[in-house]
Amino acid sequence: MRLRNWVGDVTLGLPTLQRLADAGYDLQLLGKGWAADLLAGHGWPVQRLADTRSGRIAQLRALRQQARAADPGFDRRINALCLPYSFSSALDFRLAGLRTLGHAYEGRSLLLARAVPRLQGAHELQVYWQLGSALLGADAPLPQHLGLRLAPQHLAQALALCQRQGIADGYIVVCPFAGGTWSGQDKTWPGFPQLVADVLPRHGRAVLIVPGPGEEDLARQHYPTATLLAGVGLGTYAALLSRAALMISNDTGPGHLAAAVGTPLLSVLGPSDPLLWRAWGDGVQLLQGAGTWPALDDVAAAVQATLAAQTPRG
Repeated sequence: MRLRNWVGDVTLGLPTLQRLADAGYDLQLLGKGWAADLLAGHGWPVQRLADTRSGRIAQLRALRQQARAADPGFDRRINALCLPYSFSSALDFRLAGLRTLGHAYEGRSLLLARAVPRLQGAHELQVYWQLGSALLGADAPLPQHLGLRLAPQHLAQALALCQRQGIADGYIVVCPFAGGTWSGQDKTWPGFPQLVADVLPRHGRAVLIVPGPGEEDLARQHYPTATLLAGVGLGTYAALLSRAALMISNDTGPGHLAAAVGTPLLSVLGPSDPLLWRAWGDGVQLLQGAGTWPALDDVAAAVQATLAAQTPRG
């Protein structure tokens, strides 16, 4: 199976992966270098996707040879699933001799053993779920939760990190960064600096920011009052989120991680379409203005209400 290239996409594909594993499929995954760390709690083998076409084809051919040795019927059925819908990803599978299921998109249907029309106007989780249904030959209700499983080593690393920093459970995590744009518009809420400096300290909880590669200087410059935890892998980041009282995030991968481990999430959206990309889970609150960003006061009120609901009453 070829995974998508973004943290949010891989996280939203989790229910489909788990559904196939529960059905008896032996998953062999290829994805970005961080994917193995993110999915370590599930125990699926994950190879880092090679950077060149020849390297990717060699990877896929090697996996095909291993599967044929273990299963003589491997080449007689659909034996690969391509979650990306680019032409190049389908071409890699075809040149490796695999019989692939994927979305009919960008004229790549001739490269696939079975092409499924991509759902239009549907949430990305449902798009991936549709491919799983096509492979299994049966539909199923959409899952309520993403169900990211945390590896023991990541739980231990998160605990040790909190102990070293003197951080008690019940902290607030903020993700003020966002990769990419939506329809050419920035996905970064401009109210984050004031929220972190003026609003969150009122609650008497530690405020954590976990910058990704290249975000460290920006975090230090704009969020000097927060506790910055740099160099944290995605698996440990997810474990840290599982100990938090609340996360406040732009439309970006770490927000999906919070939802995946069941942490209450305030998802601050501006240009992004929540019907397609919202974080998935019962604890997700969408904060979005009328076609624009929400006001600082609205986010502050949501923080207050969410934390108050967690406080035991005497």
